Amino acid sequence: MATTNQTTTDADSDGITTHVLEFSLGENRYCVDIGYVAEIVNTEELTPVPNTPDHIEGVMDLRGETTKIVNLRMIFGDEEPSLGNRIIVFKRKRGSDERIGWLADEVHQVEQIDVEEVDTSVEGEGIAGVIRRDDEFVLWIDPTDVRV
Repeated sequence: MATTNQTTTDADSDGITTHVLEFSLGENRYCVDIGYVAEIVNTEELTPVPNTPDHIEGVMDLRGETTKIVNLRMIFGDEEPSLGNRIIVFKRKRGSDERIGWLADEVHQVEQIDVEEVDTSVEGEGIAGVIRRDDEFVLWIDPTDVRV
C-alpha cells in the first residue's frame, strides 16, 4: 500500500482516503500527498550553485530561508530541458525545518483519492504508486524517497 502521512476516513465510503496535489511535468501527470506540501510559489530567479548534481537547479530565498530547487525532470530521466514555472515547496521530513522545492510545469488541483485504488505494483525510485484517472495515469511520488 502507498505511503501516506495524512489519511482520513470518508463518511461516504468504507475506504481510507487521502488528499494529493496533482501537477504536470511535460506530458506526465504526478501527485504527492498534500501533507508534505508547505506552499506553492512562482519560479523566481534561481542562484546556481557550482559543483552540485545536474538535477539541482540552484537555490532561492523563500521568506528568508535558503531553499534548494530540484528539477524532477532530471531525476526521472525526462529529456526535456525546460524548467517549470511553478515550485512546490516541501518539508523534507516530519518535524524538520529543511525545505526543498520541486520545479513543476503546472500545478493542478488537490484531489481526494481512495488509497485502496492506488496500484503499488509499479516500482521505481520515488514512485509510491499509480492512480488511474479517466484515460491517463497519475504517478504518486513519495517525496521522502526521491534522491536529492
